[in-house]
Amino acid sequence: MAQPLQQAHPLQDNSSTAGRTPSVLLWLGAGVGALMVIGALALWFHYGTQVFFEMIRTGFAACF
Repeated sequence: MAQPLQQAHPLQDNSSTAGRTPSVLLWLGAGVGALMVIGALALWFHYGTQVFFEMIRTGFAACF
């Protein structure tokens, strides 16, 4: 029976940022989402409900 020439060893990343990248991306995405919600609420309070929903409706109408 044929034997492999080299044993496959899993690659190990021993750098200090090995486990940080996914959590940084998660926090960055959560931060962007939170800024979008805060921005939407700020516009809502500044312009009022009627204008806010009218702008959303106009934006959807422009897309479709």
